[in-house]
Amino acid sequence: MNKKEISEIKKQFTPERCTITRICSCYVDSEKQKKAELSQTFLTLEEEENFKYFTMFRGTLSGTLGKNLLNMEFPAEQEAEGGTQAFLLKLKDSKLQDAALVESFFDQVIASYAFPENYYIVLVYGVYDVPGKTTDGMENEDASEYVYDYILCSICPVKRSDAGLGYIEKDNRIGCRYQDWVVGAPAHGFLFPAFNDRMTDIHSLLYYTKNSELLQEGLIDQTLGCRAPLSYKAQQETFQDIIENTLGEQCNFETIKTIHENLNEYVEERKDAPEPPELDKQEFKKLLADSGVKEEALASFETAFDSIVCDEEKPKFAAANVASTRSFDIKMPDVVIKVKPERTDLVQTRYLEGRQYLVIEINDSIEVNGINVSQVDLETGEMKA
Repeated sequence: MNKKEISEIKKQFTPERCTITRICSCYVDSEKQKKAELSQTFLTLEEEENFKYFTMFRGTLSGTLGKNLLNMEFPAEQEAEGGTQAFLLKLKDSKLQDAALVESFFDQVIASYAFPENYYIVLVYGVYDVPGKTTDGMENEDASEYVYDYILCSICPVKRSDAGLGYIEKDNRIGCRYQDWVVGAPAHGFLFPAFNDRMTDIHSLLYYTKNSELLQEGLIDQTLGCRAPLSYKAQQETFQDIIENTLGEQCNFETIKTIHENLNEYVEERKDAPEPPELDKQEFKKLLADSGVKEEALASFETAFDSIVCDEEKPKFAAANVASTRSFDIKMPDVVIKVKPERTDLVQTRYLEGRQYLVIEINDSIEVNGINVSQVDLETGEMKA
């Protein structure tokens, strides 16, 4: 799914556009015991509850595509009878009316979800009458010819509210506040089937994680049956390892700076694309070649890539995940320098008296610990005004 398709589904989570017909939920304690369950028509909930749930569902489709929102495909074996995709399809087609299927789903989530505290599993079924599009891209409700039905799962932590003082209205005084259990924002979830090309794609789903480093591999592998992708940090580390192992002696400051500049340019050129730009193996190699990496180093790229990325399905790197679009960082044991990504031209290397130095061009005012300092006029040797 791309940004526009995710946004289109997300817009349905309002009272005016609500496409949800049924909700089932399960409250689980830290011992993995079910404490409370709910199964009913969504619109029979109180209005205030509906608003809270809408916020929860929008949160499950929020974040950065490729970092918090991950498109996943089912392996072929999971689409056969007894597979995870086949089970999710039955669950969706039941419209959550089959209590045994819903209970089985909750059991699978509880068995695979690694969380030491209380949490709340919410599963909803929705039916979206997809409007047609006019030639200028405007929605046309009257031209709707397609129905997308789906299930959305949100998993939220449940924690005790903070202890403290509060106003006790009946006694008109300040006293100890009552602590209760509060459902937090979604930590994980998924949308099935995917809404690709504004149509149902039963071969894919959209997975959500609030923390890109806590993917919940057990939930992905066992309950969903998909292959967990590299996390945000793992993508960065893998990308860096491949570059270091490919370049060898050519892994110098100027080469890395050029790779950084070219990668940021690659991201910038594609920033308005509906899907986040990715680098596959060949595009990765082309990036290095375009950055001036020598042929002898490029010859070792295949070996470096295959030895570090030990996966039958070679992954694509989300370009925004591996690029440093916010800061160009230079770190030494005793010095850290941060440069705006578009101004790496200000930093160069120089050899002075047999030693290598980083040279930073001064082209404006200098501030040290919040204090503006004067600059030396190279022609006169005097301080500039």
